[in-house]
Amino acid sequence: MKRAAILLLICTACIGASWAAFQALTPEAPSLSRYVPAGSLLYLQAKDFSSLLGDWNASAQKASWVNSKNYEVYSRSRLFLRLQGAGDQFAAAAGLPPDMNFVTQVAGTQSALALYDIGKLQFLYITKLPSASSMQSALWQTRAKFETRSAAGVTFYVRRDPESEREVAFAASGDYLILATREDLLAGALQLLAGGKDRTIEAEQWWSQSVAAAGSAGDLRMVLNLEKIVPSPYFRSYWIQRNITDMKQYSAAVSDLFRSGKEYREERVLLKKSMAASNATTEDGATAVADLVRLVPADTGTYEVRAISSAADCLEVLETKTLAPHRGPAVALQTAPGVQLSSGETGSSSDLETRIDQAPLKTPVSSDAATSLKDLFQKAQVRAILQVQATERDKDGVFVRIHSGVAFVAAADWQETSVRSALVDFLRPSLTTSILGLQWQSKSGFQELNGLWNFAVAVRGKYLLVSDDPSLLKNMFANMSQKPSQKPAVFLAGFHHARERENLVRLTGHLDRPGGSPAGAAPSQPYPQFFSDNLASFSAALSGVSSETIVIRDASDKILQTVTYEWSR
Repeated sequence: MKRAAILLLICTACIGASWAAFQALTPEAPSLSRYVPAGSLLYLQAKDFSSLLGDWNASAQKASWVNSKNYEVYSRSRLFLRLQGAGDQFAAAAGLPPDMNFVTQVAGTQSALALYDIGKLQFLYITKLPSASSMQSALWQTRAKFETRSAAGVTFYVRRDPESEREVAFAASGDYLILATREDLLAGALQLLAGGKDRTIEAEQWWSQSVAAAGSAGDLRMVLNLEKIVPSPYFRSYWIQRNITDMKQYSAAVSDLFRSGKEYREERVLLKKSMAASNATTEDGATAVADLVRLVPADTGTYEVRAISSAADCLEVLETKTLAPHRGPAVALQTAPGVQLSSGETGSSSDLETRIDQAPLKTPVSSDAATSLKDLFQKAQVRAILQVQATERDKDGVFVRIHSGVAFVAAADWQETSVRSALVDFLRPSLTTSILGLQWQSKSGFQELNGLWNFAVAVRGKYLLVSDDPSLLKNMFANMSQKPSQKPAVFLAGFHHARERENLVRLTGHLDRPGGSPAGAAPSQPYPQFFSDNLASFSAALSGVSSETIVIRDASDKILQTVTYEWSR
């Protein structure tokens, strides 16, 4: 009996090893990019498009998004209306609407979409779909309304809407379904599928360099020809990041999305147009960033660490985050309440606090006040800067306070006496006419001002830490004993969405409705409030995202970015 069991175990192990060897020798399916004609601006591929689409349709995020105020505003936007118009033109040419039912029917496993014109939305779509499934689709059932053509011995179908001049062409070749908005693109893809030698996007420099610089393809891959995309007026009009100037320095980019369990990871590569030689300053900054990130407290809401060498940038961060966070554009001048002759009313009770006999108080920081700090940063040769923020409800649970901390790492040790003196010189003009509240008092491991305003500073050799909350400062320098665990990078950042979401929604509600009106847009408002409605609804749609981190590394010829999303469920 034992001998039979041993033999069975050996046979099972041999079969498993043989299957593993077979799997290792089995070649991967060829990339669909070899069937895509040259000239594309953007290439998008999925290992299993049908699975991705199914996950999205069944997700709580989609249900929340389509019912959100954010989507309500988006549905009235110019971009949405243009896309809707393009969809109507496609429907007129194809004879059926490109709705979710249509997309689901033509979604196969391995799939690729190539975009050739942003304005006209000219594309080629190839998906691996069994021929039986293709022939059951509504698109195939309407082929009698199309004209027939032939390429590489394969019959394909073309239909043209005379009013919009939009073309729709499709074909089924083996287990591939091909759909295009130009007849020549579909004919070219059929020629390449049949082994033709026409030029593909794989022969174009922007595509080959991007893919060569990237690693293995993710569940979803996007490759962009930025030299052609960025100058496009459509891209400049609808690119929501509004960083066209920054994008001009790159020739191409590739982004891969990997999904595994509760983590989504996006790996990006941006190719520079001109190669920048690595220098000691850049390398020192990247090392300093990896060193400084260890000071981030475990309970922080958001943090950002970046390499820096400019004294002006150091001063700007310190001023906006801790020294003078409320300083901004001058307040608009108040005018007297208007008189309504019909009723005799001259305003409401809230107008009694409005001063109309003097200009609003302005307290700009003089250039002399900032001179000491600028000189201090210039001499210190700052390598990297850390910004930390966290929100906290007050004792009554009504208001939300934002606590900020800033840390600098320099090339040499800081002179603590000079640091404290420079900070007092900066603060004096805006806080007091003398030195009241600007005396330093020693605490456990740091110095704190003795006034009503919480402001603390700590110096640890080449590290300078400043915060408007002593508890946050202590949590930062408590991590000094930890060893750096990150690799050198020029930028590191993180946001703990699960921890900060409720506080930020509450805070934006107060900002949008200073009068204390309840949450939600008032009936008289044509659009929801931007912060408390639009951004809050976007946060609600992504409430399952627990945290996000981003790491940026600078190579001589490319920028490497890793964005990781952690899901709570």
